[in-house]
Amino acid sequence: MNQEWSLDVLYHGYEDPKFDEDMKKFESEVAGMKEKIEAAKKLDPVKGLETCLMVKEEMAALGSRLGEFISLKASVNTSDSKTNDMGARYDRIAANQTAANVAFCKYVASIENLDQVIAQSSLLTEYNYYLTEIKKDAAHMLSDDMEDLIAHMDITGGGAWGKLFDYLTSTLKVDYEGEVITLPAVRNLATSEDKEVRKKAYEAELASYDKIADSIAFALNNIKGQVSMLSEKKGYESPLAMTLEQCRMKKETLDAMFTAMREYLPKFWEYLKAKAKYLGYEGGLPWYEMFAPVGKMDSNYTAETARDTLVENFSHFSKELSDMMARAFAESWIDFYPHEGKVGGAFCANVTTEKQSRILTNFNGSFDSVVTLAHELGHAFHNKQIFENRILNQDYSMPVAETASTFNETHFMLSAYKKSNDPQEKLAILENLLSGTTQIICDIYSRFLFEDAVFHKCEAQFLMTNDLKEIMLDAQKQAYGDGLDQTKLHPYMWTCKGHYYSSGLSYYNFPYAFGGLFAMGLYTQFLNEGDSFVPKYNALLKATATCSVEDTAKMAGIDLTKPDFWRSSLQTFANLIDEYVALIG
Repeated sequence: MNQEWSLDVLYHGYEDPKFDEDMKKFESEVAGMKEKIEAAKKLDPVKGLETCLMVKEEMAALGSRLGEFISLKASVNTSDSKTNDMGARYDRIAANQTAANVAFCKYVASIENLDQVIAQSSLLTEYNYYLTEIKKDAAHMLSDDMEDLIAHMDITGGGAWGKLFDYLTSTLKVDYEGEVITLPAVRNLATSEDKEVRKKAYEAELASYDKIADSIAFALNNIKGQVSMLSEKKGYESPLAMTLEQCRMKKETLDAMFTAMREYLPKFWEYLKAKAKYLGYEGGLPWYEMFAPVGKMDSNYTAETARDTLVENFSHFSKELSDMMARAFAESWIDFYPHEGKVGGAFCANVTTEKQSRILTNFNGSFDSVVTLAHELGHAFHNKQIFENRILNQDYSMPVAETASTFNETHFMLSAYKKSNDPQEKLAILENLLSGTTQIICDIYSRFLFEDAVFHKCEAQFLMTNDLKEIMLDAQKQAYGDGLDQTKLHPYMWTCKGHYYSSGLSYYNFPYAFGGLFAMGLYTQFLNEGDSFVPKYNALLKATATCSVEDTAKMAGIDLTKPDFWRSSLQTFANLIDEYVALIG
């Protein structure tokens, strides 16, 4: 079994004649795209919209094929000059689509009887949600020239600052115990069995950020400044309001979720203090002990044993899902191990035209690494469902993006927990589940507070490294309370989370809390309904690209705008915390 992913289904490298052919075709088609849109606008509305959609489908297929290949190549070797050159070329070409896309959106918005036009065509009916959302969003569009200018300026503006962040963090050299290691490698030591290793790794990690923190502070200020300026120019109340529009999510839903989360924060602090006591600390837990092992699992996974475990486990939930997992391992969808130049963390990316996914992890053989694989394979299963939609109907919003992945985590860990008869193993599994849940409740809340504060503060001042450290520490104190030792937090958490560094995607934090709590609610339904739940679950995942967040949840009978649903999911975790405390004794 290969330990690196294969991209051969796309291209056999940059020297592949097909790559050069497609890049030239992409450039040519983009150059003529606006002319095709303008010509279609002269037809009757039904035929005009159909023609435009066919043009956009063709461009989406070609652009995704090239863009996904370059992006995936970059993620495993951020310093590769060829990839950086190709990425810059692709970005310049892709930015030239803006004028045509703006023209299309304004054309859609100009059709007064859009509902009646859509009803006359099966193609338009499939794109009903897509088209009606475009008409709604058109109110926030600027002039054609301005939108085109913004897209081009972003290449050397916010987009470039984001790439700088990726480069700095992926090439950062960490001095650890006389060796030089990568940032992902030192962060992986947080799960070491050795207490001194965990502490020294934390100290080495914090010390390493001094080399890049000022540069990253410039990146963060400029990205957030750009987003704030554009949200104002486009008529949004705030960057958060713009994000919620992008998420197809109501502010009432976000408020309901945070209301419930704040109510239950003390329960998660109780978990952290119980863990601190177990590890021999008085009061709150030091930051560097958050991922310390608790309990005992006699398992050190290889890629092969991780595969066998996952395929077997998920065969009890869905044969379709377990078969897809087996295929992911067999067909080299996964890039497993950390190395210099490879980005940290983990992600799952679409390979749209081939109806596949690619998964990057920094696998270290731990149970947590297998949980991460389960999580990312959940994204791949979500992709599998939306690939049944037409290509322009395959984009789902941030909050629902974490649904299938977190559902997988929940299923994997709870089924392992119930199966085990060993108290130490049960404790270890429960620790893993609660540790992860604490991340999506406490840590995600701290990240939201941090980003929200940065958006507000950077309007009036440039936030230097010390300013950002202070904002982060304040956010962590609010979110973690007395659950953590407030003298041993992580002031540099803003330097290692790529979610902050996108000019097109802000507040990529609360969707993780949404995903975790929504997934727990869905998992509870699965436990109650059994096999009959699975087709409903698949349909719900498919619909995430063609429904609002709230309408998607209604398919499962859930009202997201009231705190009650969120409280019920949080109570399930609270019950598990009680079990954890009892197991620790």
